[in-house]
Amino acid sequence: VQLQASGGGLVQAGDSLRLSCAASGRTSDANIFGWFRQAPGKERAFVAAVRWRGSPTYYANSVRGRFTISRNSVKNTIYLQMNSLKPEDTAIYYCAADPKTYGDRDVEYQWWGQGTLVTVSS
Repeated sequence: VQLQASGGGLVQAGDSLRLSCAASGRTSDANIFGWFRQAPGKERAFVAAVRWRGSPTYYANSVRGRFTISRNSVKNTIYLQMNSLKPEDTAIYYCAADPKTYGDRDVEYQWWGQGTLVTVSS
């Protein structure tokens, strides 16, 4: 499975941004797709995850209620809609996938895309 993340950029606090992750290859091998982020000087952290075949969705407490993960099975794309962005959301965001049906740790994901940088100014 190959993953290509896009959509990052520089925004102001309170703004919204939508990240996309295009999946290709043997996408039928993947059951869970997730977003992780790595802020400067910090370890990579779980943000959200969704099962490819439908609900449920999973969120980190820090983003629940502000971020929404979704997938478009026709376009083979996973989205992360980020609303009410805060400066502490600044990070490189990565999409990932794995054959398992759940995972909230980066070690649980087999396939990774390159990161896309999100910068939120105050």
